[in-house]
Amino acid sequence: MSGTRQRYLLGLGSNLGDRVGHLNEAIRLLGQLPQAKVTAISPVFDSDPVGFTDQPSFLNLCLEIVCALKPAELLQQTLAIEATLGRLRTSNRNGPRTLDIDLLFWEGGSVDTPELTLPHPRWMERGFVTVPLRHLLQAPALASATVWDWLRREVPLAPAGEDGLRAWHGSTPWRPTPG
Repeated sequence: MSGTRQRYLLGLGSNLGDRVGHLNEAIRLLGQLPQAKVTAISPVFDSDPVGFTDQPSFLNLCLEIVCALKPAELLQQTLAIEATLGRLRTSNRNGPRTLDIDLLFWEGGSVDTPELTLPHPRWMERGFVTVPLRHLLQAPALASATVWDWLRREVPLAPAGEDGLRAWHGSTPWRPTPG
């Protein structure tokens, strides 16, 4: 563990079972990581599946977490959270799942290992990432964070738009951070 707190942007999604419950428990567990705090959460979007379309729609959101883990350590923790919440990995990487946590960005820049690539290589192609991310970057906790200035310039240029996305108005046990 590095000891120095680092900022990360994550994407969360769920399309099996209690989608809100899975997302809520993931947010809670992320906040329990070493020296961790979830600092901002985007609104939730109901999104059509991508790739493998014969499955239920997803609930997706993005969040910022500050924690004392290095990128590879955070990846291991997010994989453990997914498994705890019933995620079964199959050969269909776009298949249904109780929970998916993607590391999208790290304030330290880039990582390129066989296990992890940051920034996430397909973030610009996914409306279920770019739209919540646009909202997240407007949250007060992030608006003053100059570390994400470059990303605020990039998100509007992303080719992925709002096709297949709907604002989700159901109740959640958490509140999105106002933008």
